[in-house]
Amino acid sequence: MTTTQADPGSGLSALVDGVRPVVAAPNSWSETAELVADQLRHHLPSRDVLTAEQRRGSPEGYRSHTLHVEPDGAFSIVGLVWRPGQVTRIHDHLTWCVFGVIQGVEHEDLFDADLNVIGRSDNYAGEVSGFAPPGDIHRVHNTAGTTAISIHIYGTDVTRTGSSVRRYYD
Repeated sequence: MTTTQADPGSGLSALVDGVRPVVAAPNSWSETAELVADQLRHHLPSRDVLTAEQRRGSPEGYRSHTLHVEPDGAFSIVGLVWRPGQVTRIHDHLTWCVFGVIQGVEHEDLFDADLNVIGRSDNYAGEVSGFAPPGDIHRVHNTAGTTAISIHIYGTDVTRTGSSVRRYYD
């Protein structure tokens, strides 16, 4: 995966304004993920939140573009771009995560602690989902023939931690 920082302009202002109070509230990670998912459903940006160059992706692997980091590090918004066939390693996360697909389809495999597949889903443009540890072991794969793009919101400063991933399993 390659990471870049992007300047989305004002395309995320309503989303950021909606997420701030949710993240500041004293909720569990699961509750926070559900409430942030509601905000992303209401304010899911268009694919134009990324530049045309960023939307092309990279043949070397999926690309990550940091779009916003809250000044206090409470959350980050990241755009991920997947060319056909690109896949993550099996992993879990440091914190809660919410994602919304803005182009294409992302296939997700969910695993239990013994790495048995316990669920599969195809997430289409306009769909939003979220989760919180524990129980967040998964792999994402672009199984379609076109580029997929998604917006992810993580409950951490990904520029400080370097990633949202806690550990890889493969």
